[in-house]
Formats: sequence, C-alpha cells, structure tokens
Amino acid sequence: MVRKIRVYGDPVLREKARPAGAPDAELRKLARDLLDTLDSADGVGLAAPQIGVSRRVIAVHPPPDEDGVREEPRIYVDPEVVECSGGEEGAEEGCLSIPGVYEVVKRPRQVLVRATDLNGEPFETRAAGIVARILQHEIDHLDGVLFVDRVGPMRRALLKRRLREFQT
Repeated sequence: MVRKIRVYGDPVLREKARPAGAPDAELRKLARDLLDTLDSADGVGLAAPQIGVSRRVIAVHPPPDEDGVREEPRIYVDPEVVECSGGEEGAEEGCLSIPGVYEVVKRPRQVLVRATDLNGEPFETRAAGIVARILQHEIDHLDGVLFVDRVGPMRRALLKRRLREFQT
C-alpha cells in the first residue's frame, strides 16, 4: 500500500526510531508499504519514519548502473554502518521528505552496513558510490538526521526560509 510521505517539519522525522524487532506480519507489511511507496515516488531510498513509522527499517532501490541494470530493491532491518572508508566525497542529495531541495553533502565513499533481512537473518553489505550514499542517507533518517543537517552553516542559513515553507 502506498503511504503518504511525511515532509520536513513532521516531528517523526526528528525522532530516533525504535528497533524494528523480530520479523512478523506487521514488519513484513511495513516493508511492502515502504517498497510500494518508494516505487510510487520513483525514489532510490526510503526510511520507515518517512511514512510515519518510528521503526528502524529502510528500503533501498539504487538507480540503474552505467549499463542500465537496476538491482532489485532491498529491505534492511535494524541497519547500522559499521565501517566507513575511502575518504569523503561531496555529491548532490535530495530527499522525498524535502521535495525540491538539493544540496551537496560530504559523506564517506564506502561503507559496510550490517542489518537483518525479513527472515531475521543477519547480513552485511559493502557499498561504494551512490549505494553507499543512499544507505547513509536512509540510516540517518532512523536517527532523526536529515541531509540538510549535514550541509555547512552558510548553506543551512540560506536554506532556512525554504525549509520554513514546509512547516506552514
């Protein structure tokens, strides 16, 4: 089921999400809803708080690679970044919860993420480039951090008026 995406100013976006817990029917429904909503919004990543659910679950569906191949979407339950490497790189980011706003954000180039799947099985994903960026962006959502929090103070000051528009 496609759910409404919460926008900047909604308090759920600033909460630290609670652990997802053991896989059950409710968690599987949440995962389906995340994937349906992500697909409907034509996005590349979505966190449960963005659809109003304060649980540590994200959906990731990276864009096609240079050969036009697109990975299958993946659900990460209770994900955490356990290692960063490759230095930092700045790249433009946007967010389904802050439509129309794009800013350059510096993030580690490579990450190792540990999570569980919908069967409760642990797994690790080593990612670089855009996939690493998507994972970091979505895991930030689980901690109540938005990409605009990661821009410099000058850019953040310039964004203030635009961000206030979302709160009215």
